[in-house]
Amino acid sequence: MSERGPGAGAVCAVVAAALLWSSSYAVTKQVLEDVGPLSIGAVRFTLAALLLGVMVRMSRHRPVRPDAPQRRQLYLSGFLGITVYFILENVGVDLSTASDASLIVATYPLMTMLLERVLFRTRMPPLRVTGVLLATVGAFLVVRNGAQVGGSSRWAGDILLLLGGLTWAGYNVLGKRASTGQNAMSVTYYQTLAGAAGFLLASLVEAGDWRMPGLTASSLLVYLAVACSVGGFLLYNYGLRRMASSVAVNILNLVPVFGVLGAVVINGESIRLAQVAGGAIIIAGVALGMIEREQKVMVKPEAGEAGLSGAATARAGAAAGPAPNGPGAVVSTVREPGDEAR
Repeated sequence: MSERGPGAGAVCAVVAAALLWSSSYAVTKQVLEDVGPLSIGAVRFTLAALLLGVMVRMSRHRPVRPDAPQRRQLYLSGFLGITVYFILENVGVDLSTASDASLIVATYPLMTMLLERVLFRTRMPPLRVTGVLLATVGAFLVVRNGAQVGGSSRWAGDILLLLGGLTWAGYNVLGKRASTGQNAMSVTYYQTLAGAAGFLLASLVEAGDWRMPGLTASSLLVYLAVACSVGGFLLYNYGLRRMASSVAVNILNLVPVFGVLGAVVINGESIRLAQVAGGAIIIAGVALGMIEREQKVMVKPEAGEAGLSGAATARAGAAAGPAPNGPGAVVSTVREPGDEAR
């Protein structure tokens, strides 16, 4: 049998999502000066849900509204991948060390692959496993220059990060399964609704510190909502629905690579030889993980996607794609698919 991987459009969509999510590090860091982390998530995903709602209603290729069981699955995946994942990730990164976080987050593709195996008896191709392990090593090399020691809270942080990985894996597997008959925009809309609702409730913890953000912070919040939440999750969902969940999550290991490149180009930071080597290893691991044995299965276009199949616009809703910021890796002490809300 011949070797093949996911379609170029799907791969480009997930890579573009990783690029957008990698930019959220610096943006979120600036917004944190005016707004709390949970409040950032609430504002960001509420704005994203409103925008997606308008887009869904204006779409010419609007699919049939999902029935109640499917909506519940979409809402659950969104709550897991957006609200729960990003809270666990950000608190875990804060309590743990950068080196621990980078290594644990880089194992998320393997967790996703194992969950697929347990739930659906999905096979684990040796090439994909090797690619995931390579990308894990590369991600560790890219971000290992963070803190090497931690206090008494280190293990608590590590446990939260591991739970975040299971949550992100659940988001990917459940979201992919719940998207049947829906296009990427519809899936992302329902997931973002649930994620926004979860963050709105969680943000009440910070109610005593609420204040009107300045013009700069407000503009950056809009960027997080439009580019990172709407754009990133649409692109990720588009790619996710056309490849194995573990392959999509593995591609997100490119997030730290883009993060380092951005720091070099925009901030003029220096880059270490180990980071260059790590970036090369990640790219090799991602490429290797996308090789799959060809199977004689015809994939029919999903409802409402006939006019979108050629465009790179679309999966992740619940997680984030930790966000995540999108889930994939950690730069310094913060990681995205979402920072305070990928």
